[in-house]
Amino acid sequence: MTKIFARLMKDESGATAIEYGLIAALISVALITGATALGNSLDTTFSKLGGKLTTAVGP
Repeated sequence: MTKIFARLMKDESGATAIEYGLIAALISVALITGATALGNSLDTTFSKLGGKLTTAVGP
């Protein structure tokens, strides 16, 4: 029984998989945050551009 427990304590493959999962989750959160910020910035830019075009062309 102690040999099995000792072997399980040395096996780190599960811990490695969890670490890779956490890294993937952090990267995905960073990408989503960046995409949201970029989307908001683009929305503001195109709204300003649309307003200027409306002013230039007229109603």
